[in-house]
Amino acid sequence: MENQTYIHGTGRRKTAIAQTRLLPGNGAITVNGIPYEERFPRTEHRLTIKQPLMVTEKADKYDVIIKVSGGGISGQSGAISLGIARALVKTDENLKPILKQHGLLTRDARAKERKKPGLKRARKAPQYTKR
Repeated sequence: MENQTYIHGTGRRKTAIAQTRLLPGNGAITVNGIPYEERFPRTEHRLTIKQPLMVTEKADKYDVIIKVSGGGISGQSGAISLGIARALVKTDENLKPILKQHGLLTRDARAKERKKPGLKRARKAPQYTKR
């Protein structure tokens, strides 16, 4: 790890996968080559992405470069958050309890349940008719 200048972390949420890289810098976050403000117009998604950096007070110490694919914007923002949190733990193991306390190191395994045969959706049954 002598010539490696970045720290890598992978995050997943629903069907989204985010590969995050932390580089020493001034706090710029780019997602797929564009600033994250343009990619995520909603403030709740921006806060989700920034949360691991804010909780650990490292927001202005690292530049974050993210490659994300799959899913929608909500799943992608959750995946990015997990990826950043995992990368921060690699930089400093002392950050683990803080991130764990805020639930940022837990992989959210909830995903869309598959549709079952004979049903309209995963669990919704067709309306029962007596006659």
